[in-house]
Amino acid sequence: MFLGTYTPKLDDKGRLTLPAKFRNELSDGLMVTKGQDHSLAVYPKDEFEKLAARATKASRTNPKARAFVRNLAASTDEQALDASGRVTLSADHRRYAGLAKECVVIGSIDFLEIWDSESWEAYQAEHEENFSEGEDDSLFDVL
Repeated sequence: MFLGTYTPKLDDKGRLTLPAKFRNELSDGLMVTKGQDHSLAVYPKDEFEKLAARATKASRTNPKARAFVRNLAASTDEQALDASGRVTLSADHRRYAGLAKECVVIGSIDFLEIWDSESWEAYQAEHEENFSEGEDDSLFDVL
């Protein structure tokens, strides 16, 4: 599982060092794609394959499903960690997520999210009450 919050810095070549505790889970390859709320999502290759398989089962006659599948496929980049545990983020991904030097990597249970530090702080400030007011039973009813 991917849990926790980490604050690596993006280098001048667009490389980001991922937390050491997750490198083993990502050693067989990883997929970087656009995430929700202008973040990036990093999936172990096998988890991404499960997501893609579910996505392709959606009806192609549904415009929202078509848009989702197209965006998912077009915005995904297959990567491998280098010897230092870094992943290279494309210019398009960095632009989409507004990534500058200061980044935040958060665990989202079955994948990682990469955020610009200021964007993550703003997101947390805006949504803290949603978390505080959430009830476990009502949350799991949605899921």
